[in-house]
Amino acid sequence: MQSIIARNGVETPEPLKAQVEGSIPSWLQGTLLRNGPGLFSVGSSQYNHWFDGLSLIHSFTFCNGEVTYRSKFLKSETYKRNIKADRIVVSEFGTMVYPDPCKNIFSRAFTHLCNIIPDFTDNNLINIIRYGRDYYASSEVNYMNQIDPATLETVGRINYRNHIALNLATAHPHYDDEGNTYNMGTAIMGLGRPKYVIFKVPFEASDKEHKKPALRKVQQVCSVPFRSSLFPSYFHSFGMTDNYIVFVEQPFKLDVVKLATAYFRGVNWGGCLKFDKDDVTLFHLINKKTGKTVSTRFYGDALVVFHHINAYEDDGHVVFDLISYKDSKLYDMFYIENMRQETSNFIQSNKTFSPPVCKRFVLPLNVSRESPKGSNLVTLTDTTAQALMQEDGSIYCLPDNLFEGLELPGINYDFNAKKYRYFYGSRVEWSPHPNKIAKFDIVSRKHIEWHQESCYPSEPVFVASPGAVDEDDGVILSSVVSPDPDISPFMLVLDAKSFKEIARASIPASVHIDLHGLFIPAAV
Repeated sequence: MQSIIARNGVETPEPLKAQVEGSIPSWLQGTLLRNGPGLFSVGSSQYNHWFDGLSLIHSFTFCNGEVTYRSKFLKSETYKRNIKADRIVVSEFGTMVYPDPCKNIFSRAFTHLCNIIPDFTDNNLINIIRYGRDYYASSEVNYMNQIDPATLETVGRINYRNHIALNLATAHPHYDDEGNTYNMGTAIMGLGRPKYVIFKVPFEASDKEHKKPALRKVQQVCSVPFRSSLFPSYFHSFGMTDNYIVFVEQPFKLDVVKLATAYFRGVNWGGCLKFDKDDVTLFHLINKKTGKTVSTRFYGDALVVFHHINAYEDDGHVVFDLISYKDSKLYDMFYIENMRQETSNFIQSNKTFSPPVCKRFVLPLNVSRESPKGSNLVTLTDTTAQALMQEDGSIYCLPDNLFEGLELPGINYDFNAKKYRYFYGSRVEWSPHPNKIAKFDIVSRKHIEWHQESCYPSEPVFVASPGAVDEDDGVILSSVVSPDPDISPFMLVLDAKSFKEIARASIPASVHIDLHGLFIPAAV
C-alpha cells in the first residue's frame, strides 16, 4: 500500500476506453464523477496531510455496456498559484505556508485581524455537488469551483459570500424530490451574530445556458446560534427528513481565535480543532417549512461525527443514523508520515484510535413535560435507542449501535429522508484506506462484503435499476486501485442485492485514490 499512498497523480485528459470483464447492465447510462487529493508535492515542497493534496477529478462514463475514463486536476486559483511558483504557496488543512518574512508583519496582522477569519484555499478536493443544473468541486470553505461534468474543465470559482453570509459550508448537501439543494454553513465573525445557517437553492434557479449561478437565488431556511461564540461546533454533514433538518452540535469544536491567529502562532488549521470529551452533544431539529427549531433540548454523550447515513420520520419520532467516534483522532491517521508506515507498524501505533460505529438515535416529537422522570419516550419497536426524560424537561438520548467498522456510507438515495433498510460503506480495519466494501441490513443486523487481496475500493455508490421497487434493486459502483503492478485500476460493478461482482472495467491509466463523488444519469 505504501507505493500508492500520497504519490502524485497524473491527468488523463482524453477519454480512455476501459476493458470490460463480465457484463455491465445496458440500462446503466451516465457518468460517475469522483473527487479527492491527487498532487502531494509541488517542486521540492510537500504537503503534510493527505487531505491537503491538490484536487484531482475523475469521471467514469457508462454507455451501452462500455466504460470510458478521464481525469483532470481542478484548475483552482490555489493550483495555478502553486504551479506558477513551483512550490506550495497556499496553506491547507494540515500544511501551513507562512507569510514572506520580508512583508511588514504589522500589515499582515492588521489584515488578518480585520477579516477575523483568514482567506481559505479554494482547493476543493472533497466532493462533487449540484446547485440547480451546475456542478461544483467543493470542500468546506467559502469557495467552490464549477466544473463541466463532460470535459472536467474548471469553469470558474464562486464565493458563497457573494450570495449568502457564510465563512464555511459543507460538501455534503441534500437533494429533495424536486431537485432542490439543501446545505448548511457557518457564519462566524464579521457577518453578524455567530450562527449555523441552513439554506436552500431551488433547482430552477440556474438558467439553462448556465450563464448565471443557481446560488444567486439562495434562500436561508433558518439559523441556529452557537452554544459558544468562540468555539463553534465542527460539522461535516447533517441529516434531513421530509419536514426536518437534523443538526448534531458536537463537542468537536473550532477555536475561532486560534484560527484567526494561526499564521502567527505557527499552527495549521487542523490544529484549531479540539475535542471536549467532558461536554455533551446537542441534537437540533429544525422545521424546514417554518424555520423554527424544536424547543425540546435533546442531548447525548460526547461524540465525533463526520458522516450521516440517513434520517426519516416514523410514528411521531425522528430517526437518524450516523457514524460516530469516541474521539477526534481520526484526522491524525491521515498525516502522510503516519500513512507511510509499514502496515504492521501502522496497526500497532494506531490502536488508540476509536473505530467508527454506526449509531441510530431516535428523537420523540411529541414530548410532554408530564412524562415520568427517567421514562423512555421512544415507542418504536424496531430499535433499542432511548430518549429519557430528565428532571429539567430535557431529553437524554442513548443510541442503538447498528454496526462497527464502516465509513464513507451510502444509500439508495431514492430512500433519503424515508424509512430504509440498507446502507453501504467502506470497511475500516485500522487502515487509512479500506480494503473492503460492505452492505448492511438494518432489519437483520447482518452484513455481506466484497474483498479482493491487495485491492482498495473507494466509497461505494448505489445506482438504482430503472423502475426499481426493491430498495436494493440496482448496482454498486466503486473505483478500485492496487499497489500490485499486475492489477490494473478498475471500476467495480456489483449486483446490489447479492453483492456479487457482475463486471469490472480495467483502466489503462493511473487512477488515484479518491474521497467522494456523484453519479449523473445520462439525459433521456
